[in-house]
Amino acid sequence: MGGRGASSGISIFKKAYGSEYHTVKINGVPLVVGNIKFIKQNKKGSATAPMETMTKGRVYAFIDSGDRLNSIIYFNTKLKRKKSINLLHDHKDIKGAHTHEGYFHDENGTRRLTMKEKRMVARVEKIWYNRLSKL
Repeated sequence: MGGRGASSGISIFKKAYGSEYHTVKINGVPLVVGNIKFIKQNKKGSATAPMETMTKGRVYAFIDSGDRLNSIIYFNTKLKRKKSINLLHDHKDIKGAHTHEGYFHDENGTRRLTMKEKRMVARVEKIWYNRLSKL
């Protein structure tokens, strides 16, 4: 999860793996449920979701600096981002949550959420908002 998630250990931006993001912890325990890992960006400023991972098929729930669920990012078995669900803004003619397909933002189009994606959003939101009961 460093340098936009480079799996080689060093990204093209010369950032070491693990330096750009950290796992959200509840009482010192990483918030990981199944294959969903909740992460935050280390640097201040605009949110930049990871592009690569070290875990095949990983799903990241990306939390912004305001502790809001920003997006859900899916990765393929080649450790590359395959799609992201954006939750905090509209996209052109799509109001609310929407899905960007592909490694790059909108490279394979943007669309409304499928029913399966809506269930994933509901699951991730439930985990995120119920985490406070674990404190």
